[in-house]
This record gives sequence, structure tokens and C-alpha cells, in this order.
Amino acid sequence: MVTSTKKQTQVRLEEDVLAAGKAAAAARRLDFNKYVERLIIEDTTGARAAGMAAAQRLIDEHGAFLDDLEQQLDAPHRQTQPGAAS
Repeated sequence: MVTSTKKQTQVRLEEDVLAAGKAAAAARRLDFNKYVERLIIEDTTGARAAGMAAAQRLIDEHGAFLDDLEQQLDAPHRQTQPGAAS
């Protein structure tokens, strides 16, 4: 007999929050339970905060470069849009 150390719980979510959560889980190729579990782990271990801090450092240090790169990558698309100024 296989027993699990996992416990089951029930949460009540607004319909749009549940739909958004399921979509986010699917986008990450996770089932909804694993997605919720991962969010809780990231939030309670500080992993999310560490990731956000690292992202902010990247923006602070290289933001101007990233903005310039984004403009360069977007330029060909702006020129081919109907009604775009030449």
C-alpha cells in the first residue's frame, strides 16, 4: 500500500481567479495543484522575492540596453504595419 504525505484541502476562489490560475498552470505545463503548491513554496521560502530582486538588479544594471534592444527588434514591425509612417 502506497501512502502519501500530502494533505488535501479545499479553497474557495472567485471564478475569474480560478480560471486565471488554471490558465497560468497550463502555460507552465503544470497541473493546478502543483502550480498552487509551487506558488506557496516560492512565497514562503523567499524564492520568489530572490527572483524578483534578481530581475530588478538586471533591469537596474541593463535597463537602457534592454530598452534599446526592444526598440531595435520592434522597428521592422512598426514599419510594416498598415498606416505606419515611413
